[in-house]
Amino acid sequence: MVEKFIGTWKMISSENFDEYMKALGVGFATRQVGNRTKPNFVLSLDDQGTICMKSQSTFKTTEVKFKLNEPFEETTADDRKTTSVVTLENGKLVQKQSWDGKETSIERDISDGKLIARCIMGDVVAVRTYVKEA
Repeated sequence: MVEKFIGTWKMISSENFDEYMKALGVGFATRQVGNRTKPNFVLSLDDQGTICMKSQSTFKTTEVKFKLNEPFEETTADDRKTTSVVTLENGKLVQKQSWDGKETSIERDISDGKLIARCIMGDVVAVRTYVKEA
């Protein structure tokens, strides 16, 4: 089921991301960079079932390796230290990050050949859309 997410995805749009970063508690300077950055999202899967997710941009590249349903430590692009877990729910890749008593989730889904990432923090939702690179 994860197979449909495998590949390199190029961001084509980002909506409400500044509000999402504010909800996370990200500072002004980092938000300015975050709003200008259009990262590629790269997902791969190895023979042991370990998933590798990368966010690549000229500003910063982050990478996490994990297995579905198993908690792991993650340092996010905005330097939050989180305990994260990724699950498959109704065909969506759902990443939950917990830190300092807070939680956010990123739901990734494929729709019309595009990868749609919904970043959710409380009632704030940002939508980032990606297309697969050839």
